[in-house]
Amino acid sequence: MADEAFGIDLEGEVAAIVDDVAMGATPGEAAAAIRLIVLVNDVSLRNLIPAELAKGFGFFQSKPSSAFSPVAATPDELGDAWRDGKVHLPLSVDINGKPFGRANAGVDMTFDFGRLIAHAAKTRPLGAGTIIGSGTVSNKGSDGGPGRPVADGGVGYSCIAEVRTIETIGAGKPETPYLRFGDTVRIEMKDAKGHSIFGAIEQTVTRPDGAQ
Repeated sequence: MADEAFGIDLEGEVAAIVDDVAMGATPGEAAAAIRLIVLVNDVSLRNLIPAELAKGFGFFQSKPSSAFSPVAATPDELGDAWRDGKVHLPLSVDINGKPFGRANAGVDMTFDFGRLIAHAAKTRPLGAGTIIGSGTVSNKGSDGGPGRPVADGGVGYSCIAEVRTIETIGAGKPETPYLRFGDTVRIEMKDAKGHSIFGAIEQTVTRPDGAQ
């Protein structure tokens, strides 16, 4: 990253890789086209987003390269964890070796993958290999309110922006900083037996020359 002032944030997500999807496909047809599931770190530069959205053309500079897990799995390999077009397993997110998020990717996912893919295909066909992200994995608290940090007995978060929003609501200002040079992010998902399904995304924030 060129500058810490951009507001460097991780976004832990699940993504589906599809076969060809026809324009106007139904959610059922779209779901049938899912071939592989992967994990994603959909990096966002939070301090660049407001000005870009204000122009009405969406994300560009504020969405740099994403990172994907080293392994992709077919939906059937997920067993009972794959149902209703969602992956019902916790997504582990660590920052600098400390637990940051353990939210379940299937809980509170508003739109299943079939609906997400069909939405993307409403006005265009999708070619084989198209990747559709779930959006940042997030769970509500047990009381239906905002989630709590892992250290406080909650399942935590999959992006820093979420905890900063909750801090702002509670204390009037955010306390958790965005990522800085030298910070390390690890994103992984394990099955019920504790085996890593997709391998881990592990990245360190560095300057363009690789220096921390």
